[in-house]
Amino acid sequence: MSMTRLELRKFVAPELLFGSGARHLAGRYIRNFGAKSVLLVTDPGVRKTGVVDEVGADLQREGIGYEIYSDIKPNPTVENVMGGAEFFSQGRCSALIAVGGGSVIDCAKGIGIVSSENRPITEFEGVDLITVPPPPLICIPTTAGSSADVSQFAIISDSVRRVKIAIISKALVPDAALIDPEPLLTLPPDLTAYTGLDVLVHAIEAYVSNASSPLTDLYALEAIRRICRSLENAVASPCDLSLREETMLASMYAGLAFSNASLGAVHAMAHSLGGYLDLPHGKCNALLLDTVIAYNYSSARERYLDIGEAMGIAVRSQPEEKRLPAITGEIRRLRAALGITETLADLGVTKSTILLLADNAIKDACMATNPRDPALEEIRVLYESAL
Repeated sequence: MSMTRLELRKFVAPELLFGSGARHLAGRYIRNFGAKSVLLVTDPGVRKTGVVDEVGADLQREGIGYEIYSDIKPNPTVENVMGGAEFFSQGRCSALIAVGGGSVIDCAKGIGIVSSENRPITEFEGVDLITVPPPPLICIPTTAGSSADVSQFAIISDSVRRVKIAIISKALVPDAALIDPEPLLTLPPDLTAYTGLDVLVHAIEAYVSNASSPLTDLYALEAIRRICRSLENAVASPCDLSLREETMLASMYAGLAFSNASLGAVHAMAHSLGGYLDLPHGKCNALLLDTVIAYNYSSARERYLDIGEAMGIAVRSQPEEKRLPAITGEIRRLRAALGITETLADLGVTKSTILLLADNAIKDACMATNPRDPALEEIRVLYESAL
């Protein structure tokens, strides 16, 4: 029997510790890095939950000093990053701990870049532009969605240009991710929904990416299975730790997949949309997903059928003409069930806005791995279809 040889592939991931109580080992990890003073990066909402105080107490028990930086917006800005880097320098810190969702973790990654490179964060937009290793970074995610805790991506909002810039480098893979489902018990329903749908989009785009491989396919499909069977129940029963664990595990799997396979048009368009209108990233993804799948379907038909099966739809038992509508229909049903019923028009997008959105989206690094190579006019049509 002959076998097809696989192309050479690289797979990057942080050291992972998954399970209840993982957050309490931050002090031990930092001690092993030899850091004496740490910048603890978080946001005002997470500070109110008490998780940051727990991590601070663990650091104190290990004899490690720390400063807290929490001036971070839901879509972290260039100014947030540069302010944090100044805080890092003034506190003479030598390591970072990010406690929060994707916004906090992305900001912490940006702080690390600026602290080591001594240049504005905007100079690192793109792929593999980091030349000096950032300081050690430990991530404690408090949402199940962004997967920034395991990825080589950081997304920062440039408020001057009103765009989100994507920074991609293996230097941004955290040194350790302490993935603890317990902080999710304080996550409100809307954020549970937005971040959970982000997991689904991460996994779908990684699976159909033109850079996918057997190393990433395994994680992508398992993430789809787990988030589709747990997300609605997690929103309905937020205090069920087993459901929170399922969504957190799905987020980790999706992150490992997309960090190594990259993403596609949904994210490229969502970055443009969210950067221009300052919208939640997960919501932007959710509103664009079915439209982009319909556009991409002919270029990755079998892969989308795999996705449909992983979502729990018996698509291959249906006539061909019903398969794509079954997949996109289930996505719309899930979105509505989670309370996301707006259209792009409801969020303030107009036909004149779309011209700028499309121009920015087609330049996004995530577009390079979309299974179908769109022209600028096609991106405009996709935005219009989601109005």
